[in-house]
Amino acid sequence: MICVSLRFLAGRYHATPWGRHVNEGAVEWPPSPWRILRAMVAAWKRTLPELKQEEVEPVLRALATLPQFVLPPASTGHARHYMPWKKGPDDRTLVFDAFVAVRRDATVVVNWTDAALDDAQRRVLSRILANLNTLGRSESWCEARLLDNDAAAEHLAAGARRLSTPLNGQTPPLDTEIVRVLCADPVRSFADDHVGAVTMKTRGRGRDKRTSEQRSTIYDPAWNLCMETLQLHKEGWSDPPGSRWIRYVRPRDCFKLDPGTRARARSRPERRIQVARFALDSTVLPLVTDTLPVAEAARRALMGIYGRLTEQNGVRGRSAVLSGKDEHGDPLTDRLHSHAYYLPSDEDGDGRLDHLTIFARDGFGAGERRAIDGLRELKAGRPGEGRYPVRVLLLGLGTHDEYALGPRRVSRAWISATPYIAARYAKTRGRDRIDLASPEARTAFLMADLRSQLAVAVPDLADRADGVVIEPLLEGEGFKIARRWRPIQFKRFRSKSGDDGGRRLAGAFRIKLPSDVRGPIAVGHSAHFGMGLFMPETAERSLAAASIVRDDSAISESGRP
Repeated sequence: MICVSLRFLAGRYHATPWGRHVNEGAVEWPPSPWRILRAMVAAWKRTLPELKQEEVEPVLRALATLPQFVLPPASTGHARHYMPWKKGPDDRTLVFDAFVAVRRDATVVVNWTDAALDDAQRRVLSRILANLNTLGRSESWCEARLLDNDAAAEHLAAGARRLSTPLNGQTPPLDTEIVRVLCADPVRSFADDHVGAVTMKTRGRGRDKRTSEQRSTIYDPAWNLCMETLQLHKEGWSDPPGSRWIRYVRPRDCFKLDPGTRARARSRPERRIQVARFALDSTVLPLVTDTLPVAEAARRALMGIYGRLTEQNGVRGRSAVLSGKDEHGDPLTDRLHSHAYYLPSDEDGDGRLDHLTIFARDGFGAGERRAIDGLRELKAGRPGEGRYPVRVLLLGLGTHDEYALGPRRVSRAWISATPYIAARYAKTRGRDRIDLASPEARTAFLMADLRSQLAVAVPDLADRADGVVIEPLLEGEGFKIARRWRPIQFKRFRSKSGDDGGRRLAGAFRIKLPSDVRGPIAVGHSAHFGMGLFMPETAERSLAAASIVRDDSAISESGRP
């Protein structure tokens, strides 16, 4: 027995049955074995070229027999798209995209009861299934895996009432309906009688004249199963060569959701989305030194979108998560690190901002998520911005544990991507006064301030702050970020009146933590706007930092050379 589970990650299966037009609104359910085999071949040839044909072919031949399906509760739906037509982009035609809707955690179980594979062949099949990421159209994101015998038996027992099986000439049960399913012919689908071109070649003259037959194919492997849809239409095939239509029975109410299932789905706790990732695009992207203005522009744009979406009787709503202020406009001093961080970042090392990560530890509500989805452009007030606007593309939303890209990665070593701006003022009078004319004193003050901020802002370090090692990134008598930028080159004044970020002490550092910590790490003054942002130390960043840490007069955390 070979048993495979299919889970549709977006909760939708987009596939039109063979021979039906997309605008008929017909959906293929269960997924056809012919489609599944072709998807496996595509995953093999695209992602696993090291697997030889003699390793894969026996596996696929075993799966060319007729399977049975366990279908989860489902319903149908459709989307409408106006696609460009014959006369140009202004001539559009309406296209229906029908799909089967299932729960994201639901699985379709495909069971080949009469097939068997040895251990090596099961490993080959597992590798192919692990790389199969779509089934049907490209929107049908899929996760496939091979089930062991115990898991297969459990799924089959749980889904005994939702089986879809070949009819095999029997009388269908009263509570089922008949549907045609496109399946593979175990012999003809792996033949090459319709995918090759035969040419006759003649050599020699007279009595030495010889005619030979030469065969060529554009497919690898040369199977009827691999024949492309465009070629099938070009040659006028009504059905793909190597396929066969099999009558299956499926539950008559297979598209009827159980009301109890809906209630259970509604009662499940909602995922708390905490991370939004954007890609930045422009003819001229902002420099890293414009991190703070770009972050402010993102906050300003999202607050505006949220206000328009929630406006009632001329009064716009305010999001505490997006703004960092309560309904009265007062800062959230009791939840200082829980509202949104706007973190532009340069992740390809070219000195220009290319991504934006928005992180809120308390999570985004439905209104905030709608605002994030509506963000399209940033206006940071940069010179030439009218000609080169900064467009944003939403890459995805996720929870704290799901997203691990850019500043959200896990690392033990972190390095300054923007200047760390002191959260408190240096005293110039009294017993604890600091000599601001001394580079060593300024560096020691910044390191002590950074340590205290890390202990508060990074929960994982609450009881391990003493194990944090902080090194200044110095070149000559000043700090240097990425061997290129000095803190004074960054825009550090916010647009609000009274902000003094540009007059505070600022520096650049490398942090070594006692254990791996997931980012983001953004601390100090204006941390919610990308200042004091630390990025995981990669090999390139490590090399750059190593060349600017002073070896001849290393500064200790006490401030003494």
